[in-house]
Amino acid sequence: RTTMKSLRFISAEAFVSNAEFARKSLRAVAHDLFPLLFKASYLLEQGEVIHDLVENWPLFDFNMGKLLGATLDYQEDLSHRTCSVCLESCLTGLRDYVLNQSSPYMKKLRVVDLTGIKDVEVQFCKCKKTMGRWARTQLLSKLCSELFYLQQAQCNPGTFEISINVLIDLFVTERNYELVVQALLKKCSCPLKICCVAFRCDNLTLQKFFYIIKLIDPSTLCKLEIVHNVHLEMEHLEMLFNSIHFPLLMSLTLPARTFNVRRFTATDEQMLTNIGEKMGEMTQLAELSMSFSILTGRLQKLLSPLKTPLKMLDVSNCSLNHADMAFLANSFHANHLEALDLSGHDIPELYPSTFFKLLSHCSSVLRSLTLEDCNIQDTHVNMLILGLSPCQKLQEFKFIGNPLSSQALKHLFTFLCELPILKNVEFPVPRDCYPIGITYPIDDASLCRFDHQKYERVAEELNLILLQANREDVKASTPLFGSYDAAVQETNNELGAYLIKSFKEALEKFTTSFNKMS
Repeated sequence: RTTMKSLRFISAEAFVSNAEFARKSLRAVAHDLFPLLFKASYLLEQGEVIHDLVENWPLFDFNMGKLLGATLDYQEDLSHRTCSVCLESCLTGLRDYVLNQSSPYMKKLRVVDLTGIKDVEVQFCKCKKTMGRWARTQLLSKLCSELFYLQQAQCNPGTFEISINVLIDLFVTERNYELVVQALLKKCSCPLKICCVAFRCDNLTLQKFFYIIKLIDPSTLCKLEIVHNVHLEMEHLEMLFNSIHFPLLMSLTLPARTFNVRRFTATDEQMLTNIGEKMGEMTQLAELSMSFSILTGRLQKLLSPLKTPLKMLDVSNCSLNHADMAFLANSFHANHLEALDLSGHDIPELYPSTFFKLLSHCSSVLRSLTLEDCNIQDTHVNMLILGLSPCQKLQEFKFIGNPLSSQALKHLFTFLCELPILKNVEFPVPRDCYPIGITYPIDDASLCRFDHQKYERVAEELNLILLQANREDVKASTPLFGSYDAAVQETNNELGAYLIKSFKEALEKFTTSFNKMS
């Protein structure tokens, strides 16, 4: 699909396509043309031109999301292009904006907003090399430290009267922790001031997490993701909420096993109550993810203190019981849920009517529904269709890991064609593609042991159903090992090394204990 370009944009492309000419001519360019030239340069991956445009930026703000988003001159949104050439040129141009004494423009820039950049799976840039959130965190921190040391050396004292707030979504792991900490510690004395809007941490000790969370200014934080290899348990979460205030927090993701009610004492019950009350003080909180915790019978205690309704809730694999589902279906959150993940719960067996009640309450706003490994079988498909029919705003439906036959999937796909704005479907490998006697949920060792040729035939038939209904806009796939996660993809080498190290340490402890017993 070709996106229309205005004559202005075509002219801008022609201007920046000759990098040498464009760089020499920038001094004669009107200020209001800089945004147009920036987007044209980004589209053509003209790194040198991007660098010089940013180095000489004549406006008060520089907002990546707006600059790369849909404009009257060129409707295509380029904010999902995390092209390494373009982004590195952009950030080094920002550093040189501070250092450049010969720029003909008065330095007006006060705010740089990098939060509009979207990390996606498929990249269209020619260089095919991306700069993800972790790498952007790394490079900005490095440039801030460079500027600080240049200031200490007093190269150009006048340049350091500049003060620019750089809004960014930080991603910190063990590997870039020290660099980010140093940049945050120097924030007061650095012309580029890191302002963290969203913070994701993985593979960090609790001590390091608690230290850095105080450095990033929690009072401005809108999104907090504590994931995977941060061993945060309930007592640490209570400590976090008691010691730090998050007045603007809108989205909270907690690591697996933060809660485990199976080993609760009276003290733990009180701790859970305190955590619920603290979350109730977060008046902006609208998104909550607590997957792989054990919350049986405690959802009400945790969520009832919330004063604003949740728009996104992920309680996948949380061992919810009927009381939890009844609370959710009858709560004021139900009418506002735009994204819901109930994966890992045997919905047809445990609480079918309560689930459909919840679905009917959120049907007018629901955009994303995930029901992976929920034991949905062929006999449940008609009821599922009935429950999903009012969900006319549904854009995404994921139901991998359910024991459905190819015939049932065809029936379901025929219905899914009727959902007007559905864009993404993740469906399971049909049960009849696996050997007879396979048990669900399928373990990792058996996951790939299915008839691949038969699966391909069924997948073609399902896509044909979409095609015949003129729904080529719907993407249907079977990601066996979960949906694409840009953050995990970017740091998988570090996380893999950490897991191997942890496994080795556990093995050594076991061997030592075994030898002592012997």
